[in-house]
Amino acid sequence: MMQPTRRATLAGLGLTIPALATLSACGGGTKPGGGGGSPSSLSVWALTGAKQDTYQASFDAWDEANPDNPFAVEFFANDSYKEKIRTAIGSGNSPTLVFNWAGGTLADYVANDAVVDLSGKVDDVLSRTIESIGKVGQVDGAQFGVPNNDTQPVILYYNTALFEEHSVTPPTTWAELMTAVETFSAAGITPISLAGQSVWPELMYIQYLTDRIGGEGVFQKIVAGEADSWADPAITSALEAIIELKDAGAFGNAYGSVAADAGADAALVHTGQAAMLLQGSWVYGTFKQDAPDFVADGNLGFLNFPAKDGGTGDPANVVGNPANYWSVSAAAEPEIQELAIKYLNEFNLNQDMVDNFLAMGAIPAVSGLEDSFGGLDDEAFLSFAYDMVMNAPHFQLSWDQALAPAPAQELLNNLSRIFLGEIQPEEFVTNMNATLSA
Repeated sequence: MMQPTRRATLAGLGLTIPALATLSACGGGTKPGGGGGSPSSLSVWALTGAKQDTYQASFDAWDEANPDNPFAVEFFANDSYKEKIRTAIGSGNSPTLVFNWAGGTLADYVANDAVVDLSGKVDDVLSRTIESIGKVGQVDGAQFGVPNNDTQPVILYYNTALFEEHSVTPPTTWAELMTAVETFSAAGITPISLAGQSVWPELMYIQYLTDRIGGEGVFQKIVAGEADSWADPAITSALEAIIELKDAGAFGNAYGSVAADAGADAALVHTGQAAMLLQGSWVYGTFKQDAPDFVADGNLGFLNFPAKDGGTGDPANVVGNPANYWSVSAAAEPEIQELAIKYLNEFNLNQDMVDNFLAMGAIPAVSGLEDSFGGLDDEAFLSFAYDMVMNAPHFQLSWDQALAPAPAQELLNNLSRIFLGEIQPEEFVTNMNATLSA
């Protein structure tokens, strides 16, 4: 397969932006309850976790400047938020600001007239964000979402102390990864921590393996709805590689009870019970929050996903989430929509918010950060992740977000069954091809 020309800037990645845009884990005080938003007042839901304080500070700043129009704020764990927002959108009872991952979910909101066309209304915030990441918030060329946090590549983290103790080479190839799995398994250490209970972390394996084996074009055909596109040999090979990992004991025996929302997968690494973790860049903040000494002592290493022998995909390619996005609910009254847009332009990803993200080891989706990392506690990680993204020929949006909600759920269901050993690759392919004609 012809590989794309390597670019030096993220704006040149494209992320294959047009394809993604037309299509997948953070106010005034937090308000309890869990009801939807009021159309006559500002409201917002965001995710719990390491970024919660940064969001809270941003909404607090708005409230201080706009005491007559404060935000009602609620925070939810990742999985419960996704379920709750689907219900709220469907009932016309969503918060004013709608947190999303763009891709197929945002396209679905647009198709159902659930969010506002922001074209020409959010130029101030877009002027300070990375252009290509801002474009992921477009659907059919119109702007329906703006980035609200950091760019989030999926990274292979590892416990450097365990690697040194067992004389294991940090894996940059599949052969090295399998050697590491064999060594740690023999030593009674879980080679790779996996939050199987949450299911969505399992996506990271099929995404990277498919890309490494067959290149980014394999999934682009799926997104485009091409008939039988799940039958691409790279998909089957990726599933076989997952089974190879599982059968080799890569994930141990208890991964089905590990939940990502609680940070349990990261905890296994920083407590020395597991050697590696494939997770998003957001997990770095979890490590810092839950095990600051572990991070400060240099015990957390990080790599891109290993190259696959014989694969045609560029090993510098990245999967993950370009960022998360705010959209504005179409159910809100017009004056409330205008207030939300004012917040987006004046407070979202402003300098205070950028500084807060950098302080927690997150890379805000803003341009011109190259000289911002020097001297920071997390300089090594920030520089690594920023360069990883900026130098990637292609950045693939998480599959459960790139696809529309129904096929995305089928993908999660069938992938979980692969990890559980309930189905083989052939049945996975048949089941997923059925979603293309549904």
